[in-house]
Amino acid sequence: MALNAGQQVVSESSARFKVIIAGRRWGKTFLAVRETAKVARHPERRVFLVYPTYRQAKQIIWEPLKYRLMDLNWISKVNESDLTLALKNGSRISLRGADNPDSLRGVGLDAVIMDEFSQIEERTWTEVLRPTLSDRNGQAMFISTPMGTANWAYDLYNRGLDPEEHQWESFQYTTMDGGNVSAAEIEQARRDLDERTFRQEYMATFESYQNRIFYAFNRAQNVRVWDKPTPPVIYVGMDFNIDPMSMVIFAREGNAIHAIDEIEMYSSNTQEAVEEILSRYTKSRVWVYPDPACRQRKTSAGGATDLTILQNAGFVVKCPNSHNPVRDGINAVNSKLRSASGDVSFFVDPKCKKLIESLEKHTFKPGTTQPDKDSGYDHMSDAMRYAIDYMFPVSRNIDPKDLIPQRWVHRI
Repeated sequence: MALNAGQQVVSESSARFKVIIAGRRWGKTFLAVRETAKVARHPERRVFLVYPTYRQAKQIIWEPLKYRLMDLNWISKVNESDLTLALKNGSRISLRGADNPDSLRGVGLDAVIMDEFSQIEERTWTEVLRPTLSDRNGQAMFISTPMGTANWAYDLYNRGLDPEEHQWESFQYTTMDGGNVSAAEIEQARRDLDERTFRQEYMATFESYQNRIFYAFNRAQNVRVWDKPTPPVIYVGMDFNIDPMSMVIFAREGNAIHAIDEIEMYSSNTQEAVEEILSRYTKSRVWVYPDPACRQRKTSAGGATDLTILQNAGFVVKCPNSHNPVRDGINAVNSKLRSASGDVSFFVDPKCKKLIESLEKHTFKPGTTQPDKDSGYDHMSDAMRYAIDYMFPVSRNIDPKDLIPQRWVHRI
């Protein structure tokens, strides 16, 4: 079965878990058939192809898969009602719908292919299918067009980009990369669809939902590994909260700032947070940028304020007497992520997973300019915001003549 260039790259990958994000008609179904046959050619293998619904499985891939394996003379029995193919070598291939995930339990599998997995519940993989894979050799392939960023497909795709996830690999291809759609048809789609939908469906890009607070964040430009020694001075943004207490550790290089670590502590207090920072960064001086409420908030039995606890630990504490406008802090972060002139001066190490998730998913409440405090994404982003807003506030250009006192005279 001939493959296009992208399909060939995916097929040759040695990763155990592969995530493919592709535009419409790139060749996702063809690749699924090819990879199913690749696994099932070995004796006594069990393969599931899982679609959002049973009906979709039958409509999309049943006929192409069945007739392809018939042409190869591999099939010994076809079960049309169960959508299962029994092969002469003892392997079995079954098509399944994810609309009833619990019906997929209890079957030991050698391979799972999930098509349009962005439309399938995450637990279908994590709770139901993942435990069925054989311990060492079980493989999984996830194929889909992108659907926004607030879904597990986006998270899984980024997992495959993480250099620490050695078993995973992610791939992204446009409709044009597949070579199955003419340039004229793609151009017609560009005219017919709005820009966001066209990018998602044909360019295979994850499109952010419009309510994102940190709209300037982009993994390609802002995520960068910090591969330098621990700096002599670290800067800590801190959000006081019992569940969780959140801290972002920064290194600064001139006008650029790097988030090099994050700390998230549940059922904790300020003293424990201090001890954690000191244990991680034994040789660095510590500057802390906390929530201004630290001046009043008391967490110790002796009645010491959070500010006092931080100062007694030897930290340099920087915070305003009262909260700055939240909007100013948000603007300060976005301007560091990418300024209006295109300058990028805020970078995040990929190990700061909670911070990255907050940057991507923290939104305003619908119809307002108030950050959503119920999502759980606010704690780490607040810790980040306190530090950046203090170090790099958004300045306002003031004409000196505007500072000249004005006198008003009433003339009769």
